[in-house]
Amino acid sequence: MPKAIAVIPARGGSKRIPRKNIKFFHGKPLIAYSIEAAKRSNLFDKIIVSTDDEEIANIAKEYGAQIPFLRPKELSDDFTGTADVVSHAINFLKKQGEEYDFCCTIYATAPFLEEKYLKLGFKKLMSSDAHQAFSVTSMPFPIFRTFKITKDNRCEMFFPEYHQTRSQDLEEAYQDAGQFYWENLHNSFTQSGFGKDSIPIVLPRYLVQDIDTLEDWERAEYMYEAIKRGKF
Repeated sequence: MPKAIAVIPARGGSKRIPRKNIKFFHGKPLIAYSIEAAKRSNLFDKIIVSTDDEEIANIAKEYGAQIPFLRPKELSDDFTGTADVVSHAINFLKKQGEEYDFCCTIYATAPFLEEKYLKLGFKKLMSSDAHQAFSVTSMPFPIFRTFKITKDNRCEMFFPEYHQTRSQDLEEAYQDAGQFYWENLHNSFTQSGFGKDSIPIVLPRYLVQDIDTLEDWERAEYMYEAIKRGKF
């Protein structure tokens, strides 16, 4: 059987929402939702949290994740990419004699994550020659009708040739849902992460919400409450 690991990056230096990863969201730390969804899926030989923060580490252990290391400072600033953090985790474990076939990066800010989509991503990736399977959702409005506001406080369309095109006649576009990213560690990208080497796992929009600002947080709380009340 192939071996799979979940890596949940969770540094302690969130600025827009201080201590975001362990801030209480509907009764428990935000990171707990990602750990618990990974556990419920029964897909992983190991679930680890990569963090530079002792408090985050202790809370992650409480909810069932393992902390094989504390992330070094050079991988804990605002400019470090997720790929570098995950590579560090995989290489650290490899030096300990642990090797994996599949890795799933799960964001610590994904309270809407459902294990059925983790399972679907893993199944589709295993039966393909792709490198990645990741969560996506449809854009709420056609990107071809979007515009920017210029420095003169006027409007300028990105695609003026579609100004008169009906919305229903425009091709649907998708965006990264920011929940999970499965990788086949024996394959590699030949294009960008959103290219032919990636399989999209489409989530309904009501299960997707970035949580970067306090406004995002409040919206996510309302969405979560609505889901729990069966409004969707």
